Amino acid sequence: MAVTSEATVNGGAMRTYRIAILGCRGRGTSAARAYHIHPRCQIVGLCDLLPERLQTLGEELSVSARFTDLDDMIKETQPDIVAMPTATELHYDLCMRVLEYGTHIEVEKPMCATLDQADTVLRKVRAKGVRMAVHHQGRCGASMRAITTAIKEGRIGELRYMTASGKGYYGGYGLMNIGTHLVNNLLHLAGHCRSVSAMAHTDGRPVEPEDVLSSPSGMGTICGERITATLHFDKNVTGTLIHHRFSQVDSTAYGIEIMGTDGRLFWKSGEAWHLPNPHFVPDGANDQWVALPLSYLDGFDPGGAANEADYAFVDEFVQALDEKREHLCSGVAGRHVMEVLMGIFESAAYGQRVLLPQEDRHHPLLRWRKEHGLDDPEPLPRDLFTWLELEDQRLGR
Repeated sequence: MAVTSEATVNGGAMRTYRIAILGCRGRGTSAARAYHIHPRCQIVGLCDLLPERLQTLGEELSVSARFTDLDDMIKETQPDIVAMPTATELHYDLCMRVLEYGTHIEVEKPMCATLDQADTVLRKVRAKGVRMAVHHQGRCGASMRAITTAIKEGRIGELRYMTASGKGYYGGYGLMNIGTHLVNNLLHLAGHCRSVSAMAHTDGRPVEPEDVLSSPSGMGTICGERITATLHFDKNVTGTLIHHRFSQVDSTAYGIEIMGTDGRLFWKSGEAWHLPNPHFVPDGANDQWVALPLSYLDGFDPGGAANEADYAFVDEFVQALDEKREHLCSGVAGRHVMEVLMGIFESAAYGQRVLLPQEDRHHPLLRWRKEHGLDDPEPLPRDLFTWLELEDQRLGR
């Protein structure tokens, strides 16, 4: 049912994709700004339950078609793509509802709260013959492009090992939140993940079924204050993923170090670094990290309001639809991220290595609680700081 217009780009007629934004909070605003400035996209509708959000974003982007009902928006605007930068607990229902219209979709990470939900969404995507992208924008951004180029150029030799760290959120929450980006980037660099082994600790001891909790921010079911996971990829490449709770969130801890036979690379959002030595040598001539040059895509203004990685994500969607291929951050790729996350929880709970993909697609932590005679965990406040206060009370702190 999607309708497209035509625009003249570089002397030829090329499609301009019609975009509808479902959700106008922070992530919705960031996504909308990226679509707005892309020369091949036109925002035809905004939808949010709060009129003040609609007005603020609509005025900024000069979009007059504003809705509080997504069905009305889709029927009246006929979009090619519906972007859903909404809360995680809404992803499954919204994806299934929007897919009924036969539009391409993009959804905020993680794509769903459970693997069986992700499976159902992808079956619907295939049945409708459309494309799905999951908003792991870092995988498309300039810093990751610089890292990928350096690896292809052989600047670190053969890839051996990677280590990735979160920002110090409560472990299980950090895994479902920022950890999705880290896992997605690890998969981009090393390929398919074959198995995971993990340890999770709460209050200094291995997690128990009673430590399985409802996540803040509606991100499903989690456990573990501190999570350390080992991931095994193709070609004997391994990686370590660390999500440990700090006393304060520290964004400087966030990033990925990539080690090869001849050197190292370091990635974080907006930064890429190279070290031409595989090992640390005190006071050596080759122990100084050098920043890799970052190049922006045509049409992106570094001084503008749009985020560079979000713009690159949008551009990748445009190119993928033009070429009738999957987005670099496709629904299938997003589901594999979910397989890794659920595998980490399962390994930590059961104390054994988990092979991927899993045969049992239901949430492993809920299964673990049930096996110990416990019901599903009670709902907890969505606000992270309120949630943390209650968790500390539960632990007697």
